[in-house]
Amino acid sequence: MTLSRYHFRIYSRGALFLSLTLWAWMLSASRGAAASTLTVDLVHPGHALSPTLYGIFFEDINCSADGGLYAELVRNRNFEDSEGPDYWSTLKSGPGTVVLKIDPTLPASPKNLHSLKVEITDIGTGRAGVANSGFWGMSVKKSETYELSFLSRAADGFGGPLTVSLESEAGVVYASAKIASLTPDWKAYKTTLRSGGTDPKARLVISASRPGTFWLDMVSLFPKHTWKGRSNGLRPDLAEMLAGIKPSFVRFPGGCWVEGDTMNLAYRWKQTIGAPPERRTQYNIWQYHATHGLGYHEYLQMCEDLRAEPLFVINCGMSHKEVVPLDQMQEFVQDAIDAIEYANGPVTSTWGAVRAHNGHPAPFNLKYMEIGNENGGPAYQARYPLFYDAIKAKYPQMHLVADEWGGRPDNRPVEIVDEHYYSSPEFFIQNADKYDSYDRAGRKVYVGEYAVTQGCGEGNLRAAVGEAAFMTGLERNSDVVVLASYAPLFANVNYKKWNPDLIDFDSSRAYGIPSYYVQKMFSENRGDVVLPVNVQSPESLVAPKFGAIGVGTWRTEAEFKELKVTQGEKILFSCDFADGTKGWRLRSGDWSAQDGTLHQKSLAENVRAFAGDKTWRNYTYTLKARKLSGDEGFLIPFLVQDENAKAWWNIGGWGNTRHAIEMDGIVGNEVPGGIETGRWYDIRIEVADEGIKCSLNGKLIHDVKYPKTRALYATASRTKRDLILKVVNVSTENQETEVALNGGKPAAQAIAIVLASDKPGDENTLDQPNRVRPVESTIPCSGPTFHHTFPANSISVVRLKLQ
Repeated sequence: MTLSRYHFRIYSRGALFLSLTLWAWMLSASRGAAASTLTVDLVHPGHALSPTLYGIFFEDINCSADGGLYAELVRNRNFEDSEGPDYWSTLKSGPGTVVLKIDPTLPASPKNLHSLKVEITDIGTGRAGVANSGFWGMSVKKSETYELSFLSRAADGFGGPLTVSLESEAGVVYASAKIASLTPDWKAYKTTLRSGGTDPKARLVISASRPGTFWLDMVSLFPKHTWKGRSNGLRPDLAEMLAGIKPSFVRFPGGCWVEGDTMNLAYRWKQTIGAPPERRTQYNIWQYHATHGLGYHEYLQMCEDLRAEPLFVINCGMSHKEVVPLDQMQEFVQDAIDAIEYANGPVTSTWGAVRAHNGHPAPFNLKYMEIGNENGGPAYQARYPLFYDAIKAKYPQMHLVADEWGGRPDNRPVEIVDEHYYSSPEFFIQNADKYDSYDRAGRKVYVGEYAVTQGCGEGNLRAAVGEAAFMTGLERNSDVVVLASYAPLFANVNYKKWNPDLIDFDSSRAYGIPSYYVQKMFSENRGDVVLPVNVQSPESLVAPKFGAIGVGTWRTEAEFKELKVTQGEKILFSCDFADGTKGWRLRSGDWSAQDGTLHQKSLAENVRAFAGDKTWRNYTYTLKARKLSGDEGFLIPFLVQDENAKAWWNIGGWGNTRHAIEMDGIVGNEVPGGIETGRWYDIRIEVADEGIKCSLNGKLIHDVKYPKTRALYATASRTKRDLILKVVNVSTENQETEVALNGGKPAAQAIAIVLASDKPGDENTLDQPNRVRPVESTIPCSGPTFHHTFPANSISVVRLKLQ
C-alpha cells in the first residue's frame, strides 16, 4: 500500500457551522462515490510514534521572559539596564523636587554595581518619590497579594519613613504599606500588598513625606500566586497555556539568544543561577535587558513541572560576529560538562551540591543537549568534536543534537540534527512529504524551529493549515523525525521583534494564535503506533492568484516609469507619478518621484514599494525600469497579498547573474541573465489563474504553471483502543471523502475536534481570543466504511473507539 501525505484545514465557525458540517456529512452518506478516499490500514501497523515528537521551544525574545512568563512585575529592578533610570519616573504631589541618578558608589553587591539615588527637596506638605509601571503596566487583581522586596539605605539626616503602594496611573491607591525607618547601610526590606482593585496598568510607587536622600536596589514585586506556587516563579496564565500543549520536551534558552551578537553577550548558564540579585543582567540580542530571573535552574524546574524532557542548548564558542579561538575552548566545553552535572549530578558532586543549595536536591535528569544554535561552517566543524568527545566520554548516555547550518558535522557521529524552516503556507504544504525519502538507517532529525512567517498576518488560520499539513508528514515519519517544536513561543504585544508567535499577551491577557491550537491538537491526540494511510484526493492550486503590484531593488539604485495594470481592455491602474509617491506604500529605501519617474537611491537589501489592490486577478502588469548603480537588477512584486512575503520577479538577482520568479521559493526554472547599468528595460508580467508569463524587452523569459497539491493530507495512529485520524484540507473546496478502515470496526460514534473559521485569514486577538479555536463534537460512524465531508481550509482530529 502506498503511503501518502495529507493536508487539511478546519475552520471553527461555531455551532451553526458544525451543524451544517454534520448535516453535509450525513447527507453525503446517501450519495454515491466520494471525490476523495482515505484508507487506514490497521492490519499492518507501522513504526512506533516517537514519544518525544511534539515539544516546545522557549527563547527570550519579544520580552517573553522578563515582562512575560517570568512573573516579576518591576522592570529594571536592579538598575543595571543603562546609565539612566530607565522605566523609573519621578512622582510628587506638591512643590518638591525629585532627582534620580544611577549611582555606582557603594554597590549592594559585587555583581550588582548600580543603585538608584533618590534626592527629594522642598517637599512641602505633599509626597514625592519614584514610580515603576513595569512592562507596559503592572497587572494587579482585587484581593490578590503581592510580595515586595527591596534593598535600601539612606543618607545622613534621613531615616524614613517610606510609603510603598500599588496605584493606578491616576493615583488611585489599591494597597499601601509603611517602611518605618532606613539606615545608612544597605538593608533588605520586605512587605506584602493586598490589592483593593483590579487594574492592568497599575504601578508601584515608593515615596516619602519629607525631604532627604535614599538609595534603592533590587526592587522586586511578585504576585504571591505563581504557577505551581514557586518562589521566583512563573506567570500562571502563560504557564498554563504551555501545559495545555502537553509538550514532551522543552528546548531552551534559544535560539540566537544563546549565541549573542558577540561572545560577551553570549548566554552563559553559570551567570543565571543562585540568588536573583547575584545574577548577571545582560543585554539581549533582541534589544532589551534580561535579568536572568528565569535562569538555568528555573528552566529545569519548569520542564519538571511540565513533565517535559529538558533540551538545553549550550553555546559552542560561537557568536554572530565572533568565534572563540580553539586554544581557549576548554572553558566552553567545561560549561557543557558542568551543566550536565548541575542537572543530574549527586549532591556530593560540585555542581550537584550547588543545585541542592538552590532548592532541588533530586536530579533533573537532563538527557538532551544541543551543541550550538544555527552554527555551521569550518568553525563549527572544528568545535563540535570538542564537545562531542568530552560529553560522550563522561556522559555516554546523553543525546546530542548537532546544528545543520551550511552542512552538518562530518568528523564525529551525528545522532540528531536540528533543521529549521520559516516560509509560507504553500512551502509547508509542498514539503509535507519531505521526510518520506529520508534514510531510515541514518541520523535522526529534530525540526527545532518551524513556522509560517509569510502570508500569515499576525498568525492566521491559513498559516496554521500549512503547518498542520507539514506536521502530518512529521508524525508519519516519526521514526526519523523524533522531535519537533514551533518557534517562537511567546510575544508581548507591546514589543514584537518576530512575527508570528504562538502565544501573544499583554500584562493581564493572553491568547493562542490558530497555530497554538494545531500544536495542542496534534500533541494531545497521539497514538502509540503510526498506521499506513492511503489518500486519494483532487489536485488543487497552491500559489496565490490575487494580489497587488510593486517595484523594488536589492543593493541597487534604480528608477521606474510608465507603470500600468490592465485586465483585457480594462485599465486597472496607471501611474505617471504626477502626484509624487501618493498612494504608494514605501517599505524602506530612499524614494522620490520627479518628471514621471520613481527613483530609488538606497543600496540596501530588500527595498520595495507597493500599490494597487490585493483582489486583482488575471491581469497584465507593464513598466519600464533602469538600473543606475549597484550589484543587481530589479525586484518587481506582483500577486502581493503579504507585503512581508516574497512574491516578485527577481530580474538580475544573485549578483546580477540570473532571473527567477520567487514566491516563497523559486517558481519555475532560473534563467541566466543580467541587467546593464543605464539601459531602460521593458518589463511585462502576465498573471492568469493557471500560471505566469514574464517578458523582458519583448522576449519571453518565464512561462510557468502554478504548482498543485492534493487537497487532503492525513496521518493516522492508534492506541490500544482508539484510532486517531488527523486530516487537513488545504483546498478552497469542501472534500467529500470516503473513509475506510481496513481491519477495524469503529464504535457508533466518534469524537471530532475541528479548527475552523469563516476565512483563511481570520486571526485571534486580545479582544477576540476565541475567534479561531477548536470545537469538539460527536459524529456518527456507520461502519468500517463511511462518508465524511472535510470543510475547505480546515484541520480535523477524529478519534474513533475500536470494537
